[in-house]
Amino acid sequence: MSLNNNHSGSNGKYPTNFKMKKVKDQMNGSSGSVWKWKMFLQLVVVIGLSWFIYGLNGWLSKSQNKSLLFGDFKNLGYFKPFDFAQHQVHSLSDQGTSVQADDNNEDGCRPNCFWSTKICWWVLLGLMVMSLRISCFRFSKRSNQQYTLAQPQQLQQEQLMQHKLPLLIGSAKTNTKWQKKLLFLFVVGMMIVSMCIFYHFYQDTVFRRRETLANMCDERARMLQDSFNVGMNHVHALAVLVSTFHHGKNPSAMDQKTFEEYTERTAFERPLTSGVAYALKVTHSEREQFEKRQGWTIKKMKHGDQTLVQDFDPAKMDPAPVQDEYAPVIFCQRTVAHIVSIDMMLGKEDRDNILRARATGKGVLTSPFKLLKSNHLGVVLTFAIYDHELPPDATPEQRISATVGYLGASYDLRSLVEKILQQLASKQTIVVNVYDTTNSSATINMYGTDDVIDTGFLHVSSLDFGDPTRNHEMHCRFKNRPPPPWTAILSAGGVMTISLLVSHILHAAINRIVRVTEDCQKMTVLKARAEAADVAKSQFLATVSHEIRTPMNGVLGMLQMLMDTDLDADQIDYAQTAHASGKDLISIINEVLDQAKIESGRLELEAVPFDLRTILDRVVSLFSGKCREKQIELAVYVSNKVPEILVGDPGRFRQIITNLVGNSVKFTNDKGHIFVSVHLADEVRAPSDMMDDVLRQGLNSLKDGSERNTLSGYQIVDRWKSWENFKQLGGKESIESSELIKLIVSVEDTGEGIPQEAHSRIFTPFMQADSSTSRHHGGTGIGLSISKCLVELMGGEIGFVSKRNVGSTFSFTAVLMRGELESLDPKRHIHETSISELKGLRALVIDKRSIRAEVTRYHLHRLGISVDTVSSLQSASSFVSDNLNTSALAPLSMILIDMEVWENEPVIEIRRVLQDAISSKGSSYRMPKIFLLATSMSTVERSELKSSHLVDDILTKPLRLSVLTGCFHEAFANGRKRQLNRVKPANLGNLLKGKHILVVDDNGVNRKVAEGALKKYGAVVTCVDSGKAAVAKLTPPHSFDACFMDLQMPEMDGFEATRQIREKEKELSKKLKSGEVSMESTCNAPILAMTADVIQATNEECVKCGMNGYVSKPFEEEQLYSAVACFFESR
Repeated sequence: MSLNNNHSGSNGKYPTNFKMKKVKDQMNGSSGSVWKWKMFLQLVVVIGLSWFIYGLNGWLSKSQNKSLLFGDFKNLGYFKPFDFAQHQVHSLSDQGTSVQADDNNEDGCRPNCFWSTKICWWVLLGLMVMSLRISCFRFSKRSNQQYTLAQPQQLQQEQLMQHKLPLLIGSAKTNTKWQKKLLFLFVVGMMIVSMCIFYHFYQDTVFRRRETLANMCDERARMLQDSFNVGMNHVHALAVLVSTFHHGKNPSAMDQKTFEEYTERTAFERPLTSGVAYALKVTHSEREQFEKRQGWTIKKMKHGDQTLVQDFDPAKMDPAPVQDEYAPVIFCQRTVAHIVSIDMMLGKEDRDNILRARATGKGVLTSPFKLLKSNHLGVVLTFAIYDHELPPDATPEQRISATVGYLGASYDLRSLVEKILQQLASKQTIVVNVYDTTNSSATINMYGTDDVIDTGFLHVSSLDFGDPTRNHEMHCRFKNRPPPPWTAILSAGGVMTISLLVSHILHAAINRIVRVTEDCQKMTVLKARAEAADVAKSQFLATVSHEIRTPMNGVLGMLQMLMDTDLDADQIDYAQTAHASGKDLISIINEVLDQAKIESGRLELEAVPFDLRTILDRVVSLFSGKCREKQIELAVYVSNKVPEILVGDPGRFRQIITNLVGNSVKFTNDKGHIFVSVHLADEVRAPSDMMDDVLRQGLNSLKDGSERNTLSGYQIVDRWKSWENFKQLGGKESIESSELIKLIVSVEDTGEGIPQEAHSRIFTPFMQADSSTSRHHGGTGIGLSISKCLVELMGGEIGFVSKRNVGSTFSFTAVLMRGELESLDPKRHIHETSISELKGLRALVIDKRSIRAEVTRYHLHRLGISVDTVSSLQSASSFVSDNLNTSALAPLSMILIDMEVWENEPVIEIRRVLQDAISSKGSSYRMPKIFLLATSMSTVERSELKSSHLVDDILTKPLRLSVLTGCFHEAFANGRKRQLNRVKPANLGNLLKGKHILVVDDNGVNRKVAEGALKKYGAVVTCVDSGKAAVAKLTPPHSFDACFMDLQMPEMDGFEATRQIREKEKELSKKLKSGEVSMESTCNAPILAMTADVIQATNEECVKCGMNGYVSKPFEEEQLYSAVACFFESR
């Protein structure tokens, strides 16, 4: 399609009335504007800075820094602290500084910050108050001088202000010196405040960093301690189990297999233990009997420091040496099954654990050592098992004698710590070390590395693993060095930046006042010039409209009268060409004037009822000839959900569609199609199963693989993308009243497409895709710009999608009102009678393209004809046979075959089927009429088809109501052609025949044109050349039925003449009511404005002065009919 569009937005120009409004607003009071501007600036600064400094004071005066102003700064530390109770926070290490010291530092800084801020606040407040007082005095003095003067003429006032301007500027410069000194003091004070703020925030950041480290370390220590205690409790529970079921039962209820299965199933309770084993207490006297009962000998450890998780073969070990007591393993977990029969008393760490465990009655731990399988440091937890319950105060000797065995479990401490750290999101932020500090001179690093970067902070948390004889600690450091104190830097820098910006604003404002005073004088002059330009532009529009259209009215009128005379073929061709060229010129003039009205904000819309489908038929009829020449298929479809009658501006709505279709015709080469569709916007937003067939098939048209499901079979762009950027597309949120509806209109073509680089300037006035476009295709480049403005006036949006060498689709929305059938023009009933004669007929449409078949169905439904569709002639033959054999259905009246089907399949077969079926039924069935649907066809081809008797008639696309009605009536009336397309001229002649009409125009050519046009339809015409003559002719009583009056005439224009005529009619009406005079009929003849001025304000003035209608020059037959029909049809 044509260029001239992008999706939405303005054309980059403001209407003139908008520009004038801006100028006037700036000009209201030359001195007052300066005063108000400075007052507003200073008020904003005072309020903003007062709020800021007051909040800063409140924040600094509180001990815990909890004010709302800086409450979020606590989150700007290195890490967010955990929520711990105070007693959980341990003391800091010797390398750090105490929290109390930080608080003391903060308390020492706060008084300085408080008093410094107070001083700066009062300095700033004093600066503002003094500035306001002096400014008020200066401007009030100047205002008093201005208002005491009498209002001079414009030139004198300008000279006076220019004389006072140097004095005002000098006074303003003098008053700025003390203000600059106060500004300097303010900047120095704010620098001191900024340094105090920096120091405070830096100390606060250090405190919070240390507190964060302490909280994080204590949290990890607590979780490690709790996890170890949970595991220890499970081991203790296992010891109770062994005591109950092994020593408490006789015989024992537990063996190695039972112990192994139980420990395997309950291993999830002890996830950090690498193995659990039970060793029995055996004395030397019991050894022989024990070894016989067990079936193995007690083995000796090869190394005294090996643990429960050694990886060795017990069969290769030597028997244990003779000693007083043994502790052989009899039960163990499957993971350490290899240690069965090994004497734990021979291990160095194990022996110490056993002796301490049975003497204390508590779980005891070994010192850290490497576990052979994992090579990690670990500890062994040992519990003693007694043969009976001992009192809490039992002596060590009682506990040793009551001991029957020992339960041990090994712990991988590294795995335990890593598990804890994995549960915390910030595990990577600190470095954790766990130490065994039982021997303070030789601490053992149980977890972590000793190669740690000193980041300046260290926190130590104590660990209690349940063994009072062993001490453990957790050391925590931050992994990285602390970042720069951004909180302190940003806070101090922000305060300083704000103070500098405020100082700069005040300094600039002081210097600006002098220049603004001078600018006000210049703006006063510009205001007068702008007002004069606005008036001149309005006068220019009216003058250009009248002066150009008036001679064109004479040219077109005389050419029309010439064509009504007897001319030969060449003369008719010349006259028609000149007439068409004149219409084109009028069209260009109208577009330019429309653009001018849009820019001046004078374009307004009507609100009258109209038939949308009739308007689309007229648009289609306008471009039907060009489409046939290019063999382009042009089609229109309107959803059945769109109301039949709408209320809006039909002329502007038609103008939009005409522009879009005209561009499509212009930029579409031979073949292809142009498809205009209208739906409710709500239909587009509905699910696919709720859409009509055309909308749904259009949605899926790009998804067909074998053949494109489009109107002509050519590839198209995705029309849905043309409205995807619309802000409001249907829905209750965009329509306030139930009487309003939103339409979405799409114009789809298979033309050249728009280059990507031209998309941004499509809707720019007088702009086209490239310089060659206007030469190849013609046009002014403002059609789409006007269309966009009209769409926006209708409350809609417009957009497009285009692809080079594929085509374009333009879519727009418009908000209209629902209308009533009774509100339409009475002439609508002319076609209703002819349409009613076709209702109830039945038709069959044969078309291989479903969308095109739906378009045909739409037009036939408008005539009341029921429609069935098939995709091929073979399917049609089957349908016809079934239809004739079914008596319940109405007989088939007509068959419409698309040319594409006709060319590809034999049509004789279906006619033979019809003849055979009808002959079998008898004379009660009539042969259906067969119509051929063709995009273009020559006269010779039409004659050959008709003479072959294969078809009854040929319907040339584009389809429209008048063509279908005339063709069907001619076919079903056996050749009696009805002249439906000539009803209007005949009806116009009936309306005007014998009517006395007065034509008033000072231009002789225009009078001649109007007289000839009216006499053509039988009117009796009288012409006069002035307003005074018209008043004399229409002074009651008179015999005129109507008057066509020009508006712009010398001496007395049409407005004044009409007012005088209406005044005389009112006087006569009063006399008739009082009985002073008597007349058989009134003399209130309708007066119709006849002018070339198309400004909306002119139309309003016509109505105001008493005119009944408006006809713009050059008027045509349809305009003339519309103007007189409402006055003469009822007579």
